[in-house]
Amino acid sequence: MRTYRVVDASELADAYAAADYRVSLDGDALRLRVGGPAGDLEAYWPADRYVFLTAWNPASEPHSEAANTSADALLVAQLDADGIARQPAWAAAPDGGWREPGWLLADVDDHQADRLAREFGQAAVLCWARGEPVRLRMLVERPDPFHPGGPLARYTDWPGDVTREAACPA
Repeated sequence: MRTYRVVDASELADAYAAADYRVSLDGDALRLRVGGPAGDLEAYWPADRYVFLTAWNPASEPHSEAANTSADALLVAQLDADGIARQPAWAAAPDGGWREPGWLLADVDDHQADRLAREFGQAAVLCWARGEPVRLRMLVERPDPFHPGGPLARYTDWPGDVTREAACPA
């Protein structure tokens, strides 16, 4: 497992929460937003739980395309070995200045999602149960002192949160 130190986890969480997420299903790009419903996606690709995960740019630091492609291939091999259903997806900054591919996973529990994310150096995943709003699940520790962040902070779960397990139930 990789360990990374994030300089400002609050700002990172705000950036992840504000990002634009899309899932490609049969040529359609369905949008995901932290705090928003995913009813169209859930109707199109039914599952009880969903997780968005990428292997690109561990620790939110830019890596070469070759390194990112290699990490993604390792993630795909792990997902295949674990028998996890997936759909291609991506995340992008609202201003278009950053974009990276990832995967939307079906019926993965939080422990498995956390393990995969940590194995591939990620600071967070998106997760939600069918019919619930999309949530940001941070894997780095909440900073101290903590500044609650933007309007999507109530849809962000941190390690040790009492509501964390209830928010993204396994």
